[in-house]
Amino acid sequence: MKPAPLEYLAARSVGEAIGVLDSDDDAKVIAGGQSLIPLLALRLARPTILVDINGLGLDTLSVDQVSPGTVSPDHPVLRLGALVRHRRLELDPVVAQVAPVLTDAAALIGHPAIRNRGSIGGSVAHADPAAELPAALVAASASVVVEGTNGPRRIAAADLFTGLFATALAADEIILEVRVPLVTEGRGGGAFCEWAPRWGDFADAGVGVVLTVTPGGECSSVSAAAAGIGAAPVSLTEALASVGLVGATALSDTLLRAVAATVRAACAGAGEDRGTLAGLLATRAVVRAHRRATTPVASAA
Repeated sequence: MKPAPLEYLAARSVGEAIGVLDSDDDAKVIAGGQSLIPLLALRLARPTILVDINGLGLDTLSVDQVSPGTVSPDHPVLRLGALVRHRRLELDPVVAQVAPVLTDAAALIGHPAIRNRGSIGGSVAHADPAAELPAALVAASASVVVEGTNGPRRIAAADLFTGLFATALAADEIILEVRVPLVTEGRGGGAFCEWAPRWGDFADAGVGVVLTVTPGGECSSVSAAAAGIGAAPVSLTEALASVGLVGATALSDTLLRAVAATVRAACAGAGEDRGTLAGLLATRAVVRAHRRATTPVASAA
């Protein structure tokens, strides 16, 4: 099939793009197009106009100490422009060092051709419940900076995804960047593990984990989220708070079995098999994240 008739605008500024979205409820933003173009071809999406934001310079990546303010945290963050491609997340050494959960998640998205075009902002806005990056961002306690006719605002990733392919974004808002807080005390580690029937397929389930370890080797915090379990990423942070990871200096078999059982129970609504799979993936992600937090960066796997 071919897309229904539509208009096309290569936006020259964020303000111009917002203005079009505000004036036309059926306008759609296009970035990498890896989700939108197939929907257009199947006529599952019928926008009146496509607003192309590829020329707006939203592809920067940096680590900054951001000043306090309406849309800015007051601690070091990894700043990812909305048009940072999946492939860059997968290969960038800075991301691998400070946010390995995103490195893992990006490497699992589709195939290289998709990762070369797909963008972090597009994945976030599309809000596919099986997608890796939304769950990874929830696990990383990330936030998203958006802008619309009422100005910029920052939304926590945990509050952004509201349902099946649904977000808290207003119709006139555009994602500008993603911000991931960095560890300021001790060392951090992260990992994302999933299982798919074939490499590149949508995963049946995936789990992202981020943890920190004190200089003395004691786990000081852990957060996690699952993809493919519900209509939106499922936070596992509260569930894992009860298993004894925080305060542990080693990952015993007993502790890992408790992680698996707790995650399985937290994901029981997705069915017994998928809950069991999520528990297994969570233990793998915890082991990998802990190894990264306790191993010198050059040799961490």
